[in-house]
Amino acid sequence: MAFHPDWMVPDWPAPPGVRAVFTTRAGGDSEPPYASLNLGRFVGDDAALVQRNRQALNSAMGASANYLRQVHGVQVLELKPLAAVDDVPADGAFSRHRGQVCTVMVADCLPILLCDHSGTWVAALHAGWRGLAGEQGEGIVEAFFKQLVTKSLINSAQAATDLIAWLGPCIGPKAFEVGPEVRAAFLEHSPQAADAFVALPSGKWLAHLPLLARQRLQSQGITGVYGNDGSEAWCTVGNPLRFFSFRRDRICGRHAACIWLE
Repeated sequence: MAFHPDWMVPDWPAPPGVRAVFTTRAGGDSEPPYASLNLGRFVGDDAALVQRNRQALNSAMGASANYLRQVHGVQVLELKPLAAVDDVPADGAFSRHRGQVCTVMVADCLPILLCDHSGTWVAALHAGWRGLAGEQGEGIVEAFFKQLVTKSLINSAQAATDLIAWLGPCIGPKAFEVGPEVRAAFLEHSPQAADAFVALPSGKWLAHLPLLARQRLQSQGITGVYGNDGSEAWCTVGNPLRFFSFRRDRICGRHAACIWLE
């Protein structure tokens, strides 16, 4: 593997055989405002350049990314050999099979990568506030853990202590201004979510998306959460030379968060 030096490789205690990467703007062929490694096909960029960018990522990984049609929901697919998932509506993927690259694309939303200490499976989740909050207190994190139990990848929620998670870059807590309905969606089922919101004079709130994700992961028993701590270096809005941001630019490319078993 030969990743671009600006791409981010998670600093976490993943077991041998688990590989992961988060792409930045660097290393592609797209022209402004998509410069340069835009991996999103439906954002207005030249389709041929996007395909070249995707091929560059695949070559760097030595495997092919599987792209979902993300809809800010809670559906998580299991990736299996020879099963096409391109453009299937879902916001997460997991796999027990080698070479199946679980991939989510983001440009402000939070990517969550997960694996177990034994290296038997990997997963990637797309966590915007809607998918994270979900409905009736069940968002994409809770929906994914139900699948883990159903498929006997963990025996119970207590077995989540064998899991680790990495949070990638996203819109930071100084930039993510939301309405009161967003705060209410989290507080209705999780009073501790109040710690992730700061009131503004306008009546709106600043939301700490990485903290909300950590709370949801910890509620499932995961104590090993690495990566994005909400500091400015992780903020997609505040680092325009490195990250795409839909909130900042409206017209922009997409990053990919990828994880797979080698």
